[in-house]
Amino acid sequence: MASFIRAKQAGVQTDLSQNIQPMHFMPDEQARYGINSQISCLAYDPVQSLLAVGTNESKFGPGKIYVFGQRRVHKFFCPPRPSSIRELRFVANRLISLDSKNELAIWDLDTGNQLAKYVYSGVVCLVTDPMLDWAFVGLQSGDIAAYDLDRERPSTFRIPNFWRERDPHPTAGRLVSMQLHPRDIGKMLIAYTNGAVIYSFKQNLVQKYFEYELPPDAPGGDGHGIHMARKPKITHAVWHPTGTFILTAHEDGSLAIWDTKEGRLVTARSLYRTRVNEPTSNPPRPMRLAPFVRVSWCCQTDPDNTGLLIAGGHNIDDATASNLTFLELGSTPIYATSSWEVLAAHFDGKRSLPISTPPGASVANYVLIPRSSPYFNGAQDPIAVLVPLSSGELITLTFPSGFPISPTNMLHPSLSLVHPFVQTVAVSTVPRARWLGMAEKRSLGEQILRGGVEYSHRTRKEQRNIVQVLHADNIIRLWDVGRGDEIENAMQCQVDVARSLNRFEGGVETTAMHMAQETGEFAAGTKTGEVIVWRWGINKDFGKEEPRAEECERGGLMDISSRAEPSLKEGLQPFVMHNMAQGRVTVVAVSDVGFVAAGSEGGYLSIIDLRGPKVIHHGSVTEWSKGEKRGLFKHSSSSSHGGKPEWPTVIEFGVMTLEGENYSSICCFVGTNLGRVATFKLLPSGQGYSVQLAGVANMDDKVVAICPIDVQTGREAGATGPVVAGLREGKQVDGVLVAVTQTESKIFRPPHARGASKSFDSGILCDAAAVTPADTSMSSHGYALVAVFNDRTLRSYTLPGLREIAKRPLPMLDPLRTISTVISKTGDVLGFTGPSEITVLPVWGGSGRALENTLDTMINITQELPPRPTISNVQWLSGTQYISPTDLDLLIGGPDRPPSKRMMAATDAERNGAGVYNPAAAGAAAGSSTARLQGQVKETEGWGDYLTRQLNERTEKLNIMGDSMDNLANTTSKWAEDVDGFVKKQKRDLFLGGIKKSFF
Repeated sequence: MASFIRAKQAGVQTDLSQNIQPMHFMPDEQARYGINSQISCLAYDPVQSLLAVGTNESKFGPGKIYVFGQRRVHKFFCPPRPSSIRELRFVANRLISLDSKNELAIWDLDTGNQLAKYVYSGVVCLVTDPMLDWAFVGLQSGDIAAYDLDRERPSTFRIPNFWRERDPHPTAGRLVSMQLHPRDIGKMLIAYTNGAVIYSFKQNLVQKYFEYELPPDAPGGDGHGIHMARKPKITHAVWHPTGTFILTAHEDGSLAIWDTKEGRLVTARSLYRTRVNEPTSNPPRPMRLAPFVRVSWCCQTDPDNTGLLIAGGHNIDDATASNLTFLELGSTPIYATSSWEVLAAHFDGKRSLPISTPPGASVANYVLIPRSSPYFNGAQDPIAVLVPLSSGELITLTFPSGFPISPTNMLHPSLSLVHPFVQTVAVSTVPRARWLGMAEKRSLGEQILRGGVEYSHRTRKEQRNIVQVLHADNIIRLWDVGRGDEIENAMQCQVDVARSLNRFEGGVETTAMHMAQETGEFAAGTKTGEVIVWRWGINKDFGKEEPRAEECERGGLMDISSRAEPSLKEGLQPFVMHNMAQGRVTVVAVSDVGFVAAGSEGGYLSIIDLRGPKVIHHGSVTEWSKGEKRGLFKHSSSSSHGGKPEWPTVIEFGVMTLEGENYSSICCFVGTNLGRVATFKLLPSGQGYSVQLAGVANMDDKVVAICPIDVQTGREAGATGPVVAGLREGKQVDGVLVAVTQTESKIFRPPHARGASKSFDSGILCDAAAVTPADTSMSSHGYALVAVFNDRTLRSYTLPGLREIAKRPLPMLDPLRTISTVISKTGDVLGFTGPSEITVLPVWGGSGRALENTLDTMINITQELPPRPTISNVQWLSGTQYISPTDLDLLIGGPDRPPSKRMMAATDAERNGAGVYNPAAAGAAAGSSTARLQGQVKETEGWGDYLTRQLNERTEKLNIMGDSMDNLANTTSKWAEDVDGFVKKQKRDLFLGGIKKSFF
């Protein structure tokens, strides 16, 4: 009965919700965008061109793993038990993870399933190689265990704590890092707190020990304790790309470079000084240096052309010091012909390049983006570096110059939400044809992510939900969130508020934004009172940096088209700027018929006609009192709020016939924080338009939504081009307003008819509301009011009766950010689940389905792994034995281990003559003599017998080569003695012949 009475009071004769049942109101979680928590680790696969991101466990949820490819390609992986993700590695088209509970897991990239897991005790570090089926797990005891990735089980192979054997002190042998030799896969660099060792798998022993000791009067990295001998502890150890040298990073800020052949210290330096291992009579001033976070020895295509990328090691007391530094070393001198002084001078470096990072946040980690090679520890020929910060944000920089790279159309939208953090979002429903035409053309560098293939959906919905995402750097990105269908235009559009204001020194804060549905025009407001409008177009100053440094006068308009981004060829270009000069802009709205309205915290409303452009209205809300009709609703604004400040909170444009009139008008409806709803008519006047206040209605509190609807159909009574064109022909729109405040909803005919109202349950506040079509399976669709409340519930109400249809919980929403929730006109809720993650929830016709993984294909099976770099000719001739991955499988797994698929493929290649080392082929395997021996192998020979024979043959060949060299030396020595004897004999004969001729 109450709903029937409300319908009569509202003056709406049609039941717009008669076919909607509670079962139809059931939200599904369609998608999530963003990162659920702070980024803890990153991994990049240059072969498949995929990026993996791990997060920490927090109050917003457990740690998760995300894998991103090109465009919208992505998958997510949820560990079965809550934990933080510590390490991620790509191996053999699978993903390896290590979490904070010491669980090693293997994930299938295409299905998203966990294939295997094993829990170790106290894991310190993890090492894998793209060519190996083994994961080496460093334990707190200092031992190193091996996990068989192919057989998905731990191996019995174990490397003991070698430093504990050298120094029995309990803290001396604590493991800190491991790294496989970049060329010789049979060696591993193992770093302990007090020193490092090079371990040989073939010999099963330590080849070299390295212990960094500073003599008295040597400054070391930080200059502390200079008058005594000291042994700074190791934090990291890395190989030179050729394996000729190693670097150990120490707690005092020292970077020690060692010769691996003789185990000798070449030199030591810090980020600021060189030769810090040598005593000096003029000691430098001590410094407080930050601990090293990560060190990578990078190289170009030529592995001898190197440099060091270092996170940490900077002066803590220098506010301008960079957290990230690149030391360019240049081409490595030829080891065999260079003196120790030449080598030490080389590691002094050519130049030091500090890489700028945002102030107030330190570098937490980084991952390099190599162009193509997965080897050299992911540091060969990198084009970019992704840097997660301690604040949780992510930045992308060019390498090695360190220039910022915008994530727009370079990274998945989820990554852009932390690049930097998202502040707020808005949503507009745009026709498909309009959005397909908004494909931004911008100068972009080489794409970072090119892998994966999106799942092909069979449906394409005509109305697209375009989200507008405001970031902390005042960049706004616009993109299609999808509706569970194919996203045809997956490009992002970008506008730069600070650049449009021509303010680069900071102090800019964007406070409001809105996009027109039909035209695609976009507007944003700022804290200092400016309103900027962008229009789609071509940049006439493309490639030029010529913004005019003009200031917009108070209350005026200014052309800002010259402030377009130089790299943007076609897209949303700056159009005009209006300076309201009345405090923070609280709301902005763009119509589809050329009007922009904005409200400010100072209580002013401005309406701009873009056809001029011209400001056609600029007035205060205090002037509305003459149009206010008292006593129509429960309270009167002026009497109940006691002179509190008032400002606009919601603005909507529509076309309808107002109360007491017999024609329809273009209307602008404005709601305020004190519950007043004003109606303005936009009337033709000469060559433009004028604004007239039609009336004001009063409600209880802050207005959160105004929805003009057609009473006959329930559709939006919007101000669109065709509808406005029909006004000249006398067409009318019979409409009402559905206005929602935090505590009540009302339906009335503007400007101030009595209408009908319904109060919400006590103790809850409405944060967002919209009138949406009920997209059910029935032939006739209804319309209903959908609202989100601060108790994380979603409720729907009939129109016009305002009877509650159903209530659904939204436990995934962040309770502190429900006020930022938005509802699209298609009935999709977009809300925050955490600081940098939003969820998309279609509310009609679902089944309460939880979020499901995507069906995207991540792995391209045609992409083959390139051959691994191997030892050089000089190393081969000097006696270094080449160990292939199949040999290492035999050494670790033993002869009884069944062959893996990759081992069998490698063996087939070797049987065909492509798997034996050829020093001229840089890692390709060829060798005619061994290939001939392989041709003699019987097909019935077992796998273990075959590998054993291969290893024995290679050892025999090395011995034969050594014997041949010895025989050559003996033969050469004998030949030299014969030549010497022959020359002496000839000299003697010549002398005796001269004497005989003289006497005879």
